[in-house]
Amino acid sequence: MHFKLLIVFVNDDKTDAVMDASREAGATGITVINHARGEGLTKSKTFLGLTLETQRDVLLLLVEEHLSRKILETICKAGEFDEKPGTGIAFQIDVEDAIGVAHQVETLTEYVEEEI
Repeated sequence: MHFKLLIVFVNDDKTDAVMDASREAGATGITVINHARGEGLTKSKTFLGLTLETQRDVLLLLVEEHLSRKILETICKAGEFDEKPGTGIAFQIDVEDAIGVAHQVETLTEYVEEEI
């Protein structure tokens, strides 16, 4: 079985919606890294040295390759990434090898066979 790693940077107020949507689309697990920060095209605004931006979370999803595009599109819709600039980004990368997911392979195999 081959996997993709979806990496999602999302405003923390959208994290739960993105997590729920990705689960419904076929993701079997998510790792959340809280309180990330970054900059886009424009530098963050500050007030007396304090940044005036929302917190971001980083979501990591190891998903089966046949489900990855559907999950990625679902995340985009749930996070409103295309509708509201600055709410987040998501991308996928190939995973050459993964260990520790044997317990999920059985469930994923049945689910992927139904979807394909």
